[in-house]
Amino acid sequence: MVRLVVRLTGFDWDQANWRKSELKHGVAAAEAEEALLKDPLCQIDPRHSDDEQRYVALGETSEGRRLFISFTVRRGRARVISARPMSRKERAIYDEAKKTP
Repeated sequence: MVRLVVRLTGFDWDQANWRKSELKHGVAAAEAEEALLKDPLCQIDPRHSDDEQRYVALGETSEGRRLFISFTVRRGRARVISARPMSRKERAIYDEAKKTP
């Protein structure tokens, strides 16, 4: 994972994706937005980028909640596909990357 510079002008939530993230994973839209705005670790997701460039991010809220977020960028706005708590492996990757300046 690296720090990609993605300048976002806002968020564009698909109702079904927002509900899935909240109901299935317990992640509110505001939490996903906050984690994406707080210098997350991002990388391009080549396995899911056939139709449009997709990214995955590991980020943290001000409350310390660590999230994995899959998203695209359309006209400068992040369109979150899925947001869920990080797995144990993702937390280890995130912790290691945050140690490196």
